[in-house]
Amino acid sequence: MALNERETGQLRAALQEAVVKCSERCLYQSAKWQVAQRWAAELLTSIPATDDDEEPEDSQMTELPPEGSPPIVITGNNDPAEALLEAREINKYLLAKSFFDCREFDRCAAVFLPNNLLSGLIPSTSPASSQESSTSKGKGKGKSTSSNKNTAPGVQLPRLSQKSLFLALYAKFMAGEKRMDEDSEMVMGPHDGGKTTNKELLMINQYLENWFRTRTTEAGEVVGSQGWLEYLYGTVLAKNKNEEEAMRWLIRSVHLYPMNWGCWLEMTALIGRVEDLNRISSHLPQNILSFIFHLHTSLELYQSTPSLHSQLEQLLAIFPTSAFLLTCLALLSYHTKDFLTAENHFSHLLSAHPHRLDSLDHYSNILYVMSLRPKLSFLAHLCSTVDKFRPETCVVIGNYYSLLSQHEKAVNYFRRALTLDRSCLSAWTLMGHEYVELKNTHAAIESYRRAVDVNRRDYRAWYGLGQTYEVLEMHAYALWYYKRAAGLRPWDGKMWMAVGSCLQKMGRDFEGIKALKRALFADSYYDAGVGSSFGSGGGTSARSMDPELLLQIAGMYERQGEEEDAREYMELCMAQEEGLSGPMDADGRRTSGGSDDDDTGKEGGGTGVTVATSKARMWLARYAMAHNNLDTAMRLATELCQDGVEVEEAKALVREVRARHEAIDSDPSEVRDFTSSP
Repeated sequence: MALNERETGQLRAALQEAVVKCSERCLYQSAKWQVAQRWAAELLTSIPATDDDEEPEDSQMTELPPEGSPPIVITGNNDPAEALLEAREINKYLLAKSFFDCREFDRCAAVFLPNNLLSGLIPSTSPASSQESSTSKGKGKGKSTSSNKNTAPGVQLPRLSQKSLFLALYAKFMAGEKRMDEDSEMVMGPHDGGKTTNKELLMINQYLENWFRTRTTEAGEVVGSQGWLEYLYGTVLAKNKNEEEAMRWLIRSVHLYPMNWGCWLEMTALIGRVEDLNRISSHLPQNILSFIFHLHTSLELYQSTPSLHSQLEQLLAIFPTSAFLLTCLALLSYHTKDFLTAENHFSHLLSAHPHRLDSLDHYSNILYVMSLRPKLSFLAHLCSTVDKFRPETCVVIGNYYSLLSQHEKAVNYFRRALTLDRSCLSAWTLMGHEYVELKNTHAAIESYRRAVDVNRRDYRAWYGLGQTYEVLEMHAYALWYYKRAAGLRPWDGKMWMAVGSCLQKMGRDFEGIKALKRALFADSYYDAGVGSSFGSGGGTSARSMDPELLLQIAGMYERQGEEEDAREYMELCMAQEEGLSGPMDADGRRTSGGSDDDDTGKEGGGTGVTVATSKARMWLARYAMAHNNLDTAMRLATELCQDGVEVEEAKALVREVRARHEAIDSDPSEVRDFTSSP
């Protein structure tokens, strides 16, 4: 994807306009809203400069505006009626914006929408009615309810410009969010049920319904709309769990104004599966923002395909220094379990942007998994120096204390992160992990459930719920949660291994074998498929298999009475000590597709002697004894004596083999008795 000079200039101008328009509407007060302005500004500065860029980026900045005209930082409007309204409201608008910047949200809203006006328009704004309206909508299935019966008759909506109306209603939204945080109990406290809601949503929802109804034609088009109020309406509907209607309005918003990145993020939050993303892709405008949205949403869905990497490379060719895209590159490696490459990407990103804290919680997770305590300590100190009251900082420090096995301190920092931002997904999930370490299963389950409420795509929370219920020996519940996690990460062998182990404990060996075989292929997907595209995954050799998995499959075959299949998987498990060569079939067995002289099918190294391979060797030795293959039994038992784990049992087996040899030498007719007895 290459842009010529004219297209690059158009893109730069569109991003400049997006920065100013988002600033005019104060989209910078909360985590999800603030990225709309900042994201556009970061992309704008990441476009490489050309030789003839010595001219001013905006010629307006070098010109003095005519006397009495609005400041040049206020964008114009192509709609004459809207432009006239904005010109009349300029003084009130500047007053309202100053109140908003001082976080006086109610005063900001009252400049254009006084409380007496709102009470006349919508009398039913009590908390009880708000709660009733919220619960009456089905999750993702409800339709937008009409508010005709709640609107006082004869009361007209005030005639405001869309910019001023958006600012007033958004201020009301933020006032409700602020009061919701103030009314919330202490995180994970005795009265913290996570049920506190924004009580201003009903009023905003009904006002916008009335506004759109008065401007909608018979063809269903909103006359003169600019896309910003559609964005706010879609956000309110999403908060009320009316997800299908919310998606419809958000798609309409990006068609009217595609440069509002906050709207794209709201759409990402409503997409739970790859199928949902593919379904709405045809309804989106085809531009570079849609391209970036598809990339970002795929990463949020933990996708890690080579085509996704190709899309990211194309975008980096246009925005080579974009911190957002470089973060996506690091997360792509993280999702493919290529922790070394992901750590390098984050390290370079941190050196280029040392004061940027976004996504550093993911970086701390990588350092935690790699047990890089010095780097994690440095990262925690750096984040604390930049801003100790950011949720990302608290998560990084919590991960550091967790690595030191100081789990109580880690919990305190994760709770501090949630006090700052209740929607901090990493803090909920990681706090659940810490409660598991502290053996507090009730608190762990509650933490994981709250994480799922924040983001139902978080496979780590579903997996954590499965683990916790498995500790409680509630295997039916654990299996259900493990399957949800596997559905979100179908190519992660760890998920399917958990499903198979749970089925094994429930006595469902046939299904357990299928799940564990899928785990084998899932691991080979990362090691031999995705990893080969942008770095090997996790440091394991291509087509290597987990001996524990193979041992479990063999054990389940043995319990089903399928001894030959059990033997094949025991041999496969033992072969992992030196590495497996040759291709595998659908059951994970070696085939004869590769020649001995072909180095492409051979491993660079095996796992060495492990507990699993020693158990497999012992089983094969006893199997050889049962089938009167004494030489093989002696060889396997001797190997166990040399470098195995179960040495004493191996020595006893050697003595038993020698005794049989002596008995056969003295009386060859006894071979039949040994053959018939195990």
